[in-house]
Amino acid sequence: PDILGFKTLKCDFHMHSVFSDGHVWPSIRVEEALEDGLDAISITDHIEYQPHLADIPHPDRNRSYQVALRLAGERGLIVVNGAEITRDMPPGHANAIFLEDVNALNREDVMEVFREARRQGAFVFWNHPHWTAQRPDGMATLTNMHRQLISEGLISGIEVVNELTYSDEALQIALDHNLTILGTSDIHGLVDRKFRIPEGGHRPVTLVFAREKSPEALKEALFDGRTAVWFKNILVGNPDFLVPLIRESLTFTPQGKNEVQTVLVENSSDADYIVENLSEYTFHTHADVLTLKAHETTVIRVKTREALSSFNLRFRILNALVAPANHPEIIWTVETD
Repeated sequence: PDILGFKTLKCDFHMHSVFSDGHVWPSIRVEEALEDGLDAISITDHIEYQPHLADIPHPDRNRSYQVALRLAGERGLIVVNGAEITRDMPPGHANAIFLEDVNALNREDVMEVFREARRQGAFVFWNHPHWTAQRPDGMATLTNMHRQLISEGLISGIEVVNELTYSDEALQIALDHNLTILGTSDIHGLVDRKFRIPEGGHRPVTLVFAREKSPEALKEALFDGRTAVWFKNILVGNPDFLVPLIRESLTFTPQGKNEVQTVLVENSSDADYIVENLSEYTFHTHADVLTLKAHETTVIRVKTREALSSFNLRFRILNALVAPANHPEIIWTVETD
């Protein structure tokens, strides 16, 4: 659902095509995004790593964007020009999106690469800081170079989710340094196969809360940190946006006025919510932990012990995180009169 007067845009800002080390043509990325109902994507092929050059020579590093943009056309999908800065740790890998010309970032001095991205007005985020190929312990860790990039405003976001992995440490870095929270697919092969979409899975997405559906509003929202992440049916984000998102997802409607009160809970979102009852009342047909299925209405019966005009239901949202190991707690007031 939309929240706080913003439109909720479903986005994936990290994916690859055959123009770097991906396995599909950019048009497939567009078709997959449309099939998944996304609002915006960026194909972020590696700048420094181009293993298919012998088969697909392309001196212009903007080429995958141009191909995808032409196919997206008037189909309602925003395509943003981007690329992946691909270096050893530190600084590791980073994505620059909303670029004007990727070719200008193809230079040796890595700090100059980041500074060129800033000159172009790009939004830059740190990719998979917990990637075991560069951090064998899987712990996202700030180095002096990362601190410099953050202090100079050369990095504005960080992936807390990449492909099939999640990092508590990256989330804490985001909260400590006011970095925008992102989750991405980093897809190289087929989205349906990697994330088992035919079996009910979903790709990781960044939910961006923008003033409108446009590239300009999307960019403004990213720099302002108005995001949340949906990953393996887990929601991660700043409580300023995550709590309103959950509130707007769930509607509590009483049926009559009784000592065992029937309440219809409608979940209008794509996420199942796993909730723990923290209210003073127990339930008649559920235990203290229950699942509110996406796009379904769950009937709960609350033992209020008397016919009340109103009462509060308090839940801990177990599949939502506002900080490492910190699940939001939300109160809904049910009015029976």
